[in-house]
Amino acid sequence: MWFRNARVFRFTKPFDITTDELEEKLQADTFKPCGPQETTRQGWVAPLGKHGETLVHSANGYHLIALRREDKILPGSVIKELMEERAEAIEIDQGRKVRRKEKDELKEQIMLEMLPQAFSKNRRSFAYLAPKDGVMVVDAGSAKQAEEIASALRKSIGSLPVRPPAVEQAPIFTFTGWLDESIDLPAQVELGDECELKDPAEDGGVVRCKGMNLQADEIQNHLQAGMQVTKLAITWDDNVSFVLDEELGIRRLKFGETLQEQLENVDADDALAKFDASFSLMTLELAKLIPGLLEALGGEDRSALIDDEDRPAPVSQ
Repeated sequence: MWFRNARVFRFTKPFDITTDELEEKLQADTFKPCGPQETTRQGWVAPLGKHGETLVHSANGYHLIALRREDKILPGSVIKELMEERAEAIEIDQGRKVRRKEKDELKEQIMLEMLPQAFSKNRRSFAYLAPKDGVMVVDAGSAKQAEEIASALRKSIGSLPVRPPAVEQAPIFTFTGWLDESIDLPAQVELGDECELKDPAEDGGVVRCKGMNLQADEIQNHLQAGMQVTKLAITWDDNVSFVLDEELGIRRLKFGETLQEQLENVDADDALAKFDASFSLMTLELAKLIPGLLEALGGEDRSALIDDEDRPAPVSQ
């Protein structure tokens, strides 16, 4: 169980939930396949797949959940072709022009007819809640996919006070400073061989660099011309490598040999033990990475967060 991406949400106020409470909430929204006339459906499934039945897998206070989404695949070109054939038949039979509104109705009718025979595309998205760390982490390559699972969880449990974390200075400013050396590179950070540069002008261009020395003259020339760094490949503390973007999205997450070696010591024939060990190793590593990364990016802006000490004292009766 290694996440390939990490989209972080910060709890805006103290939040805690037990495994049993979360399990009970999710049970009401378990996954059910699409009905004959449905194009999409989603619901909670067991994170361990065939190796588990519960909807929540907890270890060391971290709660892993999985959302399954099913989408019916209806080829747009096929629907359009059938719609045009039917519209043409109407025009020939009735001697009149088929207008746009009627074509839209024909299209909808064809979609309903095709749905029961349509192929399905299924996707599982994983996330874990870490109340003691004040974060929720989603394995999602985009902000939209991350918000999808956050919205589903909010619907299931009734309240989910989270937002993406904010830092005191714009990540673009920090990334650019690291490359042009106007900001000292933190001791934990080693530059990778990939970045994205963007011209801040309204119609400015984008330069994507891969497999390069990021402090080479070619890249420095782009920076001197005013381009800014919007994505950056880094290795953190010699143990975790990833590409970080201006929204603090972590993509192509790879854990180092040290963690892999620890996992190899677990009984390979016990799938549950292997899963549990990798989940524990990953969450403990991310528990160190996330706050360290926020600090390296100028410090977290916590002005909108409510800490335990900020809660109003209970009123005496």
